[in-house]
Amino acid sequence: MAGYACTSFANFLLILLAASFHINSMSAGRVLSTPKTYAEFIRTSCSTTTYPKLCYSSLSVQASKIQNSPRLLANAALNVTLASARSTSTMMQKLSQSHGMKPREVSAMQDCVEELSDTVDELRQSIGEMGEAKGSNTKLMIGDIQTWVSAALTDESTCSDGFDGNTMNGNVKSAVRKQILKIAHLTSNALALINNYASLHG
Repeated sequence: MAGYACTSFANFLLILLAASFHINSMSAGRVLSTPKTYAEFIRTSCSTTTYPKLCYSSLSVQASKIQNSPRLLANAALNVTLASARSTSTMMQKLSQSHGMKPREVSAMQDCVEELSDTVDELRQSIGEMGEAKGSNTKLMIGDIQTWVSAALTDESTCSDGFDGNTMNGNVKSAVRKQILKIAHLTSNALALINNYASLHG
């Protein structure tokens, strides 16, 4: 009888230990999926970009949505860049209609608005393609996305080049260049994150 009691007690202890291990494992799993960990994933991923501080500050607010997904991270970077390009395009359209601007400035503004319009289209196409990138077509689609985002970078550079020279109003040039530079940096970061995602499907 005593032997039976000992066996029962030993079995009870084993069950307790197993239950405790299961609970601890679940807790550990939760630790791996906290918002803090998601933010760290973004920080680590952004460290591979050319402008890591801008990358992290622009994307960390979406950490709980992005979680640990390279695809969602790249997609979020594209969306942030698109929003910035759209708002800058609107700002420049208003600036180009301002009174007192020289014809040279108006022309550069209008050219830049056209370049930004192309940028918006290319980023929008990239976002659409990113949503469709699944299965065996993923590698091919990512190639298209990389091409479009690279083209957007070229458009932004062309826009900025239009404000070269001393004939431009200093304040106008400074304001425009600052905005275009920000979009270019966001685009560069997005491309780096897309390249990271592409490397998973090489």
